[in-house]
Amino acid sequence: MAQPRLELHELLTQLVANVYFQPPSDYMMQFPCIIYSRDGDLAKHADNELYQHAKRYQVTVIDRDPDTEIADKVRDLRYCSFERFFAEDDLNHYVFSLFF
Repeated sequence: MAQPRLELHELLTQLVANVYFQPPSDYMMQFPCIIYSRDGDLAKHADNELYQHAKRYQVTVIDRDPDTEIADKVRDLRYCSFERFFAEDDLNHYVFSLFF
């Protein structure tokens, strides 16, 4: 059985070539890119049993283009929601929450 995080990584590489999972702060990234990391999870219970569980990831699209289509493609993923936008060092950051 494939690991869900690796499946997510493969899905994100279909949107952009440069995808990084929890890169170190001194890592030289290529732009445009997607950075993602574990951010929490969702667990629903009924009758003292777990019946639904999903891992939550923070997914950030970073691009020099303020009108990047990559952010639109990420937003269109199932169980994804836009959280915030910010610009820093002439790069545009689009931050999403994604349950996968």
